[in-house]
Amino acid sequence: MYYAVIFTSTRTEVEASYAEMAIKMVELAKAQRGFIDMESARSEIGITVSYWESLEAIKNWKANMEHLEAQEKGKTTWYKNYKVRIAIVEREYEF
Repeated sequence: MYYAVIFTSTRTEVEASYAEMAIKMVELAKAQRGFIDMESARSEIGITVSYWESLEAIKNWKANMEHLEAQEKGKTTWYKNYKVRIAIVEREYEF
């Protein structure tokens, strides 16, 4: 069992700084204790799913200072709207 944080968003007009910050956030998340993996897609809406070992690890990531800066920029500049869902992954399989 582990946790998935599902972040969906609708972007504002593209700004050059967004791509740079997105790359930085992926690298920071990978360095965060309890991080497992991340998947992302963007077209009509953006969907990023990150996987974590525990709720504590998710809480620590949310409180990361550089992540807090990115969150604020998202609210004021990059996103028209967004939603975050946290779910328990009880099982996985793949082909």
